[in-house]
Amino acid sequence: MSASDQHSHKIYNPQFQQKSVGEFNFGWFDWFCLWYPPGWLILFNRHWQHYHDDPDGWNWLEYILFLIPCGFYLALLIRWLRLGCRVPCTQQSEFNPNYQTAFREEILQPIVKYYFHGELQQIENIPQHTPIIVAMNHAGMCFPWDILALGYLLSKQQGWVVYPLAGIDLFENPWMTWWVPSGWSKVLGGVKAKYDDFEAAIEQRKIILYAPEGLRGPGKGWKKRYQLEKFDISFIQLSKKYQVPILPVICIGSENLHPYTLNISWLQKTFHLPFLPISPLIPWFAIFPSMGVWAGKTKLRYFIQPLAEVNNVNNRGEFYQKAQELRQQMQTQINRLLSEKSGFLNKADF
Repeated sequence: MSASDQHSHKIYNPQFQQKSVGEFNFGWFDWFCLWYPPGWLILFNRHWQHYHDDPDGWNWLEYILFLIPCGFYLALLIRWLRLGCRVPCTQQSEFNPNYQTAFREEILQPIVKYYFHGELQQIENIPQHTPIIVAMNHAGMCFPWDILALGYLLSKQQGWVVYPLAGIDLFENPWMTWWVPSGWSKVLGGVKAKYDDFEAAIEQRKIILYAPEGLRGPGKGWKKRYQLEKFDISFIQLSKKYQVPILPVICIGSENLHPYTLNISWLQKTFHLPFLPISPLIPWFAIFPSMGVWAGKTKLRYFIQPLAEVNNVNNRGEFYQKAQELRQQMQTQINRLLSEKSGFLNKADF
């Protein structure tokens, strides 16, 4: 039995009925979904249902409707009626490292390899000892593929179990309840972007993937795509408190995940979304709402920087200053990379 077969048979979540199955193998329909943007949401849900009995989940008729113009709206209505005019049940779920491995190898691997062409650069700077806080610039104004791809690559390179700090909307937004299975983000290792949850994960000596810009990163839009926003100070405080070093990582290419975007703040607030991008792709999202988890084809390159230690800082003002010093160091490296890598962007563009 292969390693992937072994982890597939061990996948278990006490909140869902276990299914005794082998690994999820990409068939022709899955390859079609990979290359047809409205199909990505099908991949996520089909993979979940391969390993979990989820009677409230999407079914095949509804999947087919995803693929036709405006069919998602009909699929949503059919599912709502099928569930007795209620929302899908909310399940209390816990992180499942076996399912994270399965999702990484069977879904993220083909996406990162064939669609985002993800690469780690300067891997000599990756520490051999953990835990660490991996701090990365964040952009794209879309589903956090730059974070997920980095988590996949680090796990593949180092064999790490990585926990991305994720916006609360990925756990609690009502739209996510319909898009992906209840508890999906937590089962995959997501940590809520709340200080208490962040601290608990650091205290447990976990490897955390963190975007210091917070939602300001993806929300800054195309014009400021490589201009770092103000860094939050929580990761500096926790780095000092628990003596966990910070590994800065610079991502080049994430702006093409959703290009030419503007954030309309009043619309964002009206729909209670973390950001609401306006771009030439929005008409397609309106026709095919399942494309909400899709992103544009790009080449994601991650440049690993030397470890940063947090010492000799003792109050909020010093924590803030240290955070902005790190921000400036990363901004300088971004500017240098853009000037050297003319195949990505010209520094003058921003």
